[in-house]
Amino acid sequence: MNVLLIYPEFPDTFWSFKHALPFVRKQASAPPLGLITVAAMLPPSWDKRLVDVNVTRLKDKDLAWADCVFISGMTVQHASALQIIERCKAAGLTVIAGGPLFTMQPEDFELVDHFVLNEAELTLPEFLADLERGTPRHTYTSAEFADIQRTPTPLWELVDFKKYVSMPIQYSRGCPFNCDFCNVTALFGHKPRTKRVAQIIAELDSMYALGWRGDVFFVDDNLIGNRKHLKTRLLPALIEWRKDKAGLGFGTEASINLADDEELMQMMVAAGFGTVFIGIETPEEESLAECSKKQNLNRDLVADVKLIQRAGLEVQGGFILGFDSDTSSTFPRVVDFIQQSGIVTAMVGLLQAPTGTALYEKMKAAGRILENASGDNVDGTTNIIPKMNLDALRDGYKNVLASIYSPKAYYERVRTFLREYEPPKIKVQINFGFITENLHAFFRSIVRLGILGKERVEYWKLLLWTLIRKPRSFPLAVRFAIYGHHFRRVCELHVL
Repeated sequence: MNVLLIYPEFPDTFWSFKHALPFVRKQASAPPLGLITVAAMLPPSWDKRLVDVNVTRLKDKDLAWADCVFISGMTVQHASALQIIERCKAAGLTVIAGGPLFTMQPEDFELVDHFVLNEAELTLPEFLADLERGTPRHTYTSAEFADIQRTPTPLWELVDFKKYVSMPIQYSRGCPFNCDFCNVTALFGHKPRTKRVAQIIAELDSMYALGWRGDVFFVDDNLIGNRKHLKTRLLPALIEWRKDKAGLGFGTEASINLADDEELMQMMVAAGFGTVFIGIETPEEESLAECSKKQNLNRDLVADVKLIQRAGLEVQGGFILGFDSDTSSTFPRVVDFIQQSGIVTAMVGLLQAPTGTALYEKMKAAGRILENASGDNVDGTTNIIPKMNLDALRDGYKNVLASIYSPKAYYERVRTFLREYEPPKIKVQINFGFITENLHAFFRSIVRLGILGKERVEYWKLLLWTLIRKPRSFPLAVRFAIYGHHFRRVCELHVL
């Protein structure tokens, strides 16, 4: 059996980094962890090929080689998934689909032959057994949650490492919180389930043995959901594992209560974590209460962010506009919060209600659902009828993005962050590939941003300031300058 595993294209979004990738000569941020994990669950005798259309074209000869196609993706990849499925069916191939996009919106994909939904550890074995008997059903689902301590190591050998910026890895699934706009708990439950430490080390060993020396991102929706496991098992093991390794810095996602645990932050930094994405959502207490973001209530969120920054972690923040409690004063308050906190990478989107969330059900019951959510956090769309006038909401949203990603405000925010942050002093082996890649990015940034860019004055001011005040953070300042170019382009092309 020849199996083609296809990952649809991401549009130009906040997290695609399409306008930053050329600086480091890469084609995509990360490969599809779900598909290469599914590949490891398929019979070893099957021949497997991965086609990630974000880094390579889907060729006719790929389709001619294949006996069947496995496709997965997220909501934002909807349009590309439809096109790929149509092409595969035109080539006479059987299409098997799974992952978040198809689990939440199967009705949109009439041409799919077999849906293997929810967690593949539960539904894929049943499909494969039926396929072996010649009696595969159209849809396989499960209301249970998988034991991920049985999840195999992804087939990293299917991935062309040279085309990606980072590698994904997953330690846990599920989140203990109950934010009503988030579909994580609908997909994975409230109780965090963790892998064994030996599994994580085996996955890291596998990618390291194949030559990976770049960043690794823990895609857990809340890595600190089970703090006891993290502090007593995973982090000590990562600290030990990295002692003789070159490169491999880590990033992840967490909740704001990370700021309450100084020991945990210190351990994460010692283990190699440098960035953490946190859902701030809004500085408005009433709006936080409205969406059940209880973990963010009754806190000094700016002070919390700065605590995490001073511990040695860059905070990337998610923000939402369009809650029923929001008013015209919310827009400048969000801008002020982002500027004061020094959150350089600030993702600001309009409130969306994904299928399966408590918010979706609430809005549907009230007759306020317009369509399916786009899945793009920063495209200026919403699938609900907001309480605020829609034109006023969109205008306020555009003003927020224009403010925070104007060169002057953005570069000032970088300096605000660097004043708080001190790069961790962790001894690692010299990685010549990493050095070469970063030198190329630096020289390209000089031409594209420092000479040709509209932000050239702010660019040179930042680099000079960093050399004088924070010389150890110079590579980080260059990276932020490149990120800023991407964020501005996304805003200009798709929102402003």
